[in-house]
Amino acid sequence: MKNLLNEQKILIAGAGGLLGAKIVKHALAQGAQVIAADINVDLMCEKLECQQVELNDANLSLVELDVTNEAEVKMFFAEKNGITGAVNSTYPRNKTYGAHFFDVSLQSFNENLALHLGSAFLFTQQCASYFKEHQAPFSLVNISSIYGVVAPKFEIYKNTPMTMPVEYAAIKSALLHLNKYAAAYVNDSKFRVNSVSPGGIFDHQPEAFLSAYRENTHGEGMLKVDELIGSILFLLSENSKFVTGQNIVVDDGFSL
Repeated sequence: MKNLLNEQKILIAGAGGLLGAKIVKHALAQGAQVIAADINVDLMCEKLECQQVELNDANLSLVELDVTNEAEVKMFFAEKNGITGAVNSTYPRNKTYGAHFFDVSLQSFNENLALHLGSAFLFTQQCASYFKEHQAPFSLVNISSIYGVVAPKFEIYKNTPMTMPVEYAAIKSALLHLNKYAAAYVNDSKFRVNSVSPGGIFDHQPEAFLSAYRENTHGEGMLKVDELIGSILFLLSENSKFVTGQNIVVDDGFSL
């Protein structure tokens, strides 16, 4: 069977993250040429090696990219050729991100929206601009969240120091409409922009939270990162050729 991403050249921003490193691994396995980009190349290399990715793979390029820097992002796209798709799995935030609702200052809220939603806008805009210049098929996948789709279930955070940040909900919900806007504005079947909205991803959270979260799913609970990859690869591939402006929710029923 033909690999999903044969003859594709995929940019993965945030390749040093929990999700990004996995996408790199699976995209390479599906035949893609991969440009792995992150603000910290050394850390990205460590994360990729942990996924058994060969850093000297001829189909892999490692680049430094700060998605919050407009000049840097524009220069990156100006210097590249042949990109057919991109995944934005970055997660920029400030030092006060994640405070409880009443403890979030307006300045911090605005700064986090600028960092995360602002960089998602910039990345999406420049992918669209790249497409307009090169006029070759291009598929962009942004990573949203179930909390961009439904209100938080705050009861699952009881008896833990955790919360669901208000900035996160605002950003991830706005991202879904940004996708629709970009797809409608470009208005070309060859340019597609979609989202995957994961449920909670397991990252060694407190057991009280994991148990409460599991009770709100159909039994699986928190997802393993690998369980999101299929939807992302589908959206990058020709199998989703006319899917655009859409959002795939992967949450084992949490949002029902």
